[in-house]
Amino acid sequence: MRGTVRLRDPRRAERLLAAYALARQDAARRVPLDFALLAGWQREVLAAAEVPFRVSDAYAKAGRERYGLTPRTQADFRSCLRETNDPDIPLAARAARAYLDVAFFHPFADGNARAALLTLVHVLAREHIVLPEVGPLQTTRYADDPAGAADLAALIGVLNRRHEQDGETSRSASSATSGARCPTVGCCGP
Repeated sequence: MRGTVRLRDPRRAERLLAAYALARQDAARRVPLDFALLAGWQREVLAAAEVPFRVSDAYAKAGRERYGLTPRTQADFRSCLRETNDPDIPLAARAARAYLDVAFFHPFADGNARAALLTLVHVLAREHIVLPEVGPLQTTRYADDPAGAADLAALIGVLNRRHEQDGETSRSASSATSGARCPTVGCCGP
């Protein structure tokens, strides 16, 4: 978090770091991932008293992307979050899926990219894998296609393997995430 976010808006960076600490503490306590947990982190991220599930369609990338809202959206999102606890799903797949679910369900009116990152941090930290920095992830493809989602899972798998080999995530894995941007949630393009 030493990069462009801190330079552009130090308070925003500090709020994200505070939420990152909360996500890690919740992971250490093995708190199951659900909307209430995400909303708690999001209150910290946005410095807001309330952060309900969005009540209308959401838009990103200056309105070019639309995330619809149906009567099933909240229930489907809750179901996806429950899958992050399934030990039969490989960790890299669970972490990538959780990140993408937050990105594509777009549960909040604001800050969904940060919520996706915190979700990823939480899922990995519950398994004692700690990313060395807080920063958005980048894949070479959009994650709204199967190959892009597979790229994200592969990146997380590399981070996991580095952690297992080195006892901590290596500098090369850190450089894969440091200062990068996520092309999936409206914060940038490829």
